[in-house]
Amino acid sequence: MSRRTVFPAAAVVALVLIVLVAVPAARSASPVTHYIPIPGDRFDYAESTRLGNGTGYYEGYSEDGNYTGSIAITGVLLNGTVEAAYLASGTWSNSQGQSYPWSESGSFTFSPSTFHYVQGTDNQTGYSNPYVWFYMNNTLPAGSTFYLLNTEFTVVSADDTIPFRISPTGYVSTIFAEGNGSYTRNDVYGHFLATYNWKAYFDPSTGYMLEYVYSEEDTNPNGTSFTYTDTLTDMQTSFPLTAASPPPAAAASSTGVPILLVIVLAVVVVVILLIIVYALRRRSRPALPRHPTAQIPGTLPSYAPPPAINLIPRDQPPVQQVVIRETVKVPCRFCGTLIDSTATNCPNCGAPRT
Repeated sequence: MSRRTVFPAAAVVALVLIVLVAVPAARSASPVTHYIPIPGDRFDYAESTRLGNGTGYYEGYSEDGNYTGSIAITGVLLNGTVEAAYLASGTWSNSQGQSYPWSESGSFTFSPSTFHYVQGTDNQTGYSNPYVWFYMNNTLPAGSTFYLLNTEFTVVSADDTIPFRISPTGYVSTIFAEGNGSYTRNDVYGHFLATYNWKAYFDPSTGYMLEYVYSEEDTNPNGTSFTYTDTLTDMQTSFPLTAASPPPAAAASSTGVPILLVIVLAVVVVVILLIIVYALRRRSRPALPRHPTAQIPGTLPSYAPPPAINLIPRDQPPVQQVVIRETVKVPCRFCGTLIDSTATNCPNCGAPRT
């Protein structure tokens, strides 16, 4: 004989109440997901780099780079890995009148969950298993930490307003994060302790990079130092920006623009005069290529492998005056120094003559 279990009415009511309470609670406990890139996402940027403020051996020497580039999402694989393409080009120059063009393009993949590059990079060299530099979790609150390349960042503000030229209001709302670090530079520039600060601003709706400012100071015990800056700003985006109103301080200072312009023009004139006077007095410096593979975030690579040049002042030969009397001189193909046509090596950089 079959036996049927009968639930009391009170038990049925209690079960219904439990279900009604548990379902909304389960929904509210579900994790908030961050923005996942989709094909068609893209941003175009302008980037400028500068090496300057040199002391010691680098006194009076400077380098500048001006580049344009883009990051574009081209596809998403079945496992969620994102496919992307990059394109960049520009020109490097220095204070000695040298100038070199540079361009590169390619493709890579990255994970939108771990934020690591998966296969290839947009030519980021010198890093160990780096994180992407152009994309972050846009749901992180203030005080949270995350990584770009190999640098740890802290979210300073999840709603920070900055001036932005392509915004219809002239300002955008951003996620502001900041990172600091140091590393040992040992390359064609010499052996230095490099310390840096990296400020980054992201779109709060997508987590894509909108702007960053990287500042580095390199010093060594010999009294030689220089600074390196790298600034990047988006010039066009496929995604809508979060426009913001000007902050009260900026709006209140608008009436003082004419006075500010006069001050700026006066400073510019003084700086130009100082540069002209100093240029007439500065010592010549060996030509240096653009920074090669040190860990500078978001920086494009060098235009060519740098020559092996010893830049330590104490190791340099004493300067001597040479009187040339009917001797054929040819320029060194590496540093440009005139050398005897019979010499086998350049006396300045040591490179073979042929």
